[in-house]
Formats: sequence, C-alpha cells, structure tokens
Amino acid sequence: MRGEILGLERRRRWSDDEKLAIVRSIGVDGLTVTQVAQRYDLKRQQLYAWRHDLKRRGLLSSATGTMFLPVGFLEADLCHQQESHQPRVAQDDRVEVVLRNGRSLRVVGDVNVATLVRLMNAVEAS
Repeated sequence: MRGEILGLERRRRWSDDEKLAIVRSIGVDGLTVTQVAQRYDLKRQQLYAWRHDLKRRGLLSSATGTMFLPVGFLEADLCHQQESHQPRVAQDDRVEVVLRNGRSLRVVGDVNVATLVRLMNAVEAS
C-alpha cells in the first residue's frame, strides 16, 4: 500500500510567553478574537483553549472584569494648568470610559472606584 502526502503538516510549538502575548492582544486597539486568530493563523477555539489553560495554571489573571490603565498628561497640559490660577470647572472633572463592547460611560472624576467598576460591568453586560 502506498500513501501520499497531501500537504505539509504545520504543527507549531508556542511558548507560554508567546501564548500569553497573543491572548492578551485580544481587545487591544479593538481587535476581536477572530482578527487575532487570523493574524497568527490560528483557530478561534485555539485561543479560547489557550486562555483557559493559562488561567488554570495561574499565568493569566482569571479576573475577567475591568482593567485600569495608568493615565499620563502631556507636558503642555500641565503648563496650561499651572498658568491658569482660576478654579477648575466641574466639566473638566468628567471622565469618559469607552468599554470593549463599544459603549461609553461618562462619570465625574471623584466617583468611588468600586462604584465605577460596578457601573462598567453593568454597562458591558447590557
């Protein structure tokens, strides 16, 4: 009996660091699971399996909630604030948070963090 090879088998090996970087790229700049899978020539289900495995092994945070990122100010903004000795208007204290589902949430800057997280989770779930 004679066998034929119909195509090249491409069994790639990914390190945990590579898997973690790929899984974390989901949602960055609005990339979807499908887009990330296409970028790395993977199946969507493979990304879900990696995420599950990385969480199970403690390499990826199992918290699916909100992640806060540091915010910086441009030097020009700081100079402008120092030049202006007038009290700040309440409108300047408003923050707009754009969520993964495309919706946005506008809050006053002095809102309690726990309240903000509950609001963000509620808006994302709706």
